[in-house]
Amino acid sequence: MLKRLAVILLAFLVASSVAGLTIATVPGLDWQTFSADTLRRTEFWEHALFGTLFTAIVAILPLLLLVILAETFRLRSLLLHVLGGALVMLFGYIAPRFAERSVATSEYLSISTEAAVAAVAGVVFGFVYWLLAGRRAGAWRARRA
Repeated sequence: MLKRLAVILLAFLVASSVAGLTIATVPGLDWQTFSADTLRRTEFWEHALFGTLFTAIVAILPLLLLVILAETFRLRSLLLHVLGGALVMLFGYIAPRFAERSVATSEYLSISTEAAVAAVAGVVFGFVYWLLAGRRAGAWRARRA
């Protein structure tokens, strides 16, 4: 059981890092200026760090709940992990915007580029987590004959 918790924690950290790199890369990284300009490289790594922290902070509680459910009910589906990651990240991005909107306005919430990047990062997070830990969800409970 302790070994499984370590695998889950490591998978969460690696998936957060990969999602952070996705957040830094997806919005149009210009590779030609990236390789030549030190400032652009520094900016990229700052965005990657911010994306990693955003992913870890936004996703820790909802994903803890999803991990508990997956481990309890042995939910190992790739589709479930990918959709769960995308929904958690998208909700984490959109939820503060609901708080900012006043009740009197009737404007609709539009899906922006940033929301799409958050959803893509969630898909990447879910895939990496599934690859490292989700495929074996609930395996620690298997009875040995």
